[in-house]
Amino acid sequence: MRKDRFIVLRQATGTGGGAGISGALPPRMGVGPEAAAAPSMTLEAHMLDAREVPSLLQEKNVRAVAPSMPMRLIRPVRRSDVSATAPGPTWGVQAVGADLSPYSGKGVTVAVLDTGIDPEHPAFAGMTLVRRDFTLEGSDADDGVDAEGHGTHCAGTIFGRDVDGQRIGVAPGVERALIGRVLGANGSGSSEGIARALTWAVQEGAHVVSMSLGMDFPGLVAELIRRGLPAELATSQALLDYRANLNLFAALAAYARSYGGDTTPTLLIAASGNESRRQQNPEWEVGVAPPATADGFISVAAVGLGPDRKPREGLVVAPFSNTGATLSGPGVNVVSAKLGGGLVQYSGTSMATPHVAGVAALWFQTLMAAGDLTRRNVEIRLQGSATRTPLIAGVDRLDVGLGLVQAPQETQP
Repeated sequence: MRKDRFIVLRQATGTGGGAGISGALPPRMGVGPEAAAAPSMTLEAHMLDAREVPSLLQEKNVRAVAPSMPMRLIRPVRRSDVSATAPGPTWGVQAVGADLSPYSGKGVTVAVLDTGIDPEHPAFAGMTLVRRDFTLEGSDADDGVDAEGHGTHCAGTIFGRDVDGQRIGVAPGVERALIGRVLGANGSGSSEGIARALTWAVQEGAHVVSMSLGMDFPGLVAELIRRGLPAELATSQALLDYRANLNLFAALAAYARSYGGDTTPTLLIAASGNESRRQQNPEWEVGVAPPATADGFISVAAVGLGPDRKPREGLVVAPFSNTGATLSGPGVNVVSAKLGGGLVQYSGTSMATPHVAGVAALWFQTLMAAGDLTRRNVEIRLQGSATRTPLIAGVDRLDVGLGLVQAPQETQP
């Protein structure tokens, strides 16, 4: 019988070594008694016959078992070069009110799990970039370095410094970022690599984790067909694998929520996906794609400028944006850092997600300054900031969730 690679998330009987595959995930040092009380976990990889999984799941310390599934970049639906920029903030920075906020994200640690980053780009000058490669093609020589451009663009929107006089970053005061390269130059990866990166980011103290990626369900079906399964059986098996991976990410989200306790809470923010086709038919909407749809994740839809092109009013739902997300962010014609230097313009829920991640960083700083930082308070402030006021009248609430996130505007005592 054929054996495949499976990921096993297991509650450890004791603390152990470093995070990652076959390594125990002990509570972080120095983050308080809440973290110390959190159960340590191990993330393992095994070659298994699928018939071995049910008995494995019966073991009392096993929290999830899932086959390593292909993952993919949520690719931008549009890309265009930027030849000249106007000084000042991008429309997205304005739309979320970050340009008016007294906060910058200083003291907050943000993780970006994507295609890596261009560490030489001026947008990241002076930052501490902790980089690791979780792809099969990675090596020590290119540890976390972006070869595709997507991760560099997303990182620029979250915490990039000004480029050629234009503010691209929502939280440009972030000084430490965790860069997990989980998708290769072709935009593909695996759920195993992302699970490893997620546990690494949590253990490294990430307050915010930004993920603009999704499960490659069609790719999995195609692979199973290549292995000789009829199309119907391949689709059925892919659905089972999909569900198992969704459960895995929900279990990892629960671990992330408990790991740092209220001293170092972690928010997981993920793109809803770009599969809707409202421009062809208003009824052609697709629901939030995983892992954003897993319990414990904040999913993000995209909005764009309306006919009047005003950043703070008349915004419209992006035609490609998947419906049913938790929150919304600017995701159309977003200008940010370009691989190799300069700026480039992308559109997609991948671009909306880092706006929300950046605003989350500002709320973290706000609550730190007020001495009121808890996981619940961060979630309440971030989701409570969302508003539908800047959106065009009659917008479908399901398409935008709670609404467009907003940066904190008042200085805390």
